[in-house]
Amino acid sequence: MAPIALDEGVEVAKPQRSINTKSATEETGEQVRLAARAGKYTSQTSGAAPTYIQANFIVLPSRYAADFRLLCRRNPVPCPLLAESKEVGRWDQLKSWVDGLTGDQIAKDLDLRHDFPKFMVYENGDLTKAHCLNVEAEWTEDHVGFLIGCSYSFENALASAGLIPAHTAHGRNAPMYRTNIPLCPAGIFKHTTYVVSMRPYRRRDVERVREITRPYVATHGEPIDWGWDAVGRLGIQDISQPDYGEAPVAMDGSPLVEGVGADDDELVPVFWGCGVTPQEAIRRVKPEGRVIGHAPGYMIVLDIRDQDIIPKQ
Repeated sequence: MAPIALDEGVEVAKPQRSINTKSATEETGEQVRLAARAGKYTSQTSGAAPTYIQANFIVLPSRYAADFRLLCRRNPVPCPLLAESKEVGRWDQLKSWVDGLTGDQIAKDLDLRHDFPKFMVYENGDLTKAHCLNVEAEWTEDHVGFLIGCSYSFENALASAGLIPAHTAHGRNAPMYRTNIPLCPAGIFKHTTYVVSMRPYRRRDVERVREITRPYVATHGEPIDWGWDAVGRLGIQDISQPDYGEAPVAMDGSPLVEGVGADDDELVPVFWGCGVTPQEAIRRVKPEGRVIGHAPGYMIVLDIRDQDIIPKQ
């Protein structure tokens, strides 16, 4: 099968969420997973089940698992490892990498082949399926699934402080960008770089945004850079053309452009490490065999909540 060019229309129009709840605040992680498993929840997950932790996904042939664990340990900001398959080939139980939590506490009723709204499939590093609803046919007894922390997990804390991300307010997918920041190599994973997510904020609010997200070290923590000059520092060519997700918007829904507001009131881009980084590594390294990932922005929602992953003071 010919590879799919990721820059050419992989993001698709989002259907409305069909999970039957009175409001998003009443959703639980299990409800969202079960709805995704049934094919009823197929949209991006920003704003889903507030306070429940979300996670990115990468599934590798077992021979690459040790290298990937090392990659996560050496690069905890873009790749904070939460859990992995309890055993090679297992899709229904997790081994936890979070101190004080068991795999069953992270997610008990689980099917990693179905519980993300949408998936991506790679063959020898080339994307061959995009936004498929399940990967039951692609999963093998030699696969190991890994869950990586997701910045959607701290968006409820931002919203509670009156700093709702613009993409959440407008029901959009977050914009994500390739950068020039190198990852510390690990085994086969070398010569690859960070992916970052972006949320725009007024310059006066950046320190508060940093303060709120800093404790969420299991889901990327505080921003790695911000401001319009950060676009160049990170090697981003055009902020209006993200490599993953949807084009960025301001809070009023207009396209994000430089020069909106003055001084402390200026609207500036703020960048976080992103759990799509492992998929970027797969595209660059091109390991032999089949690799599975989540569709960027379409996360699994877990049973653990904010307070479970924030380090105790």
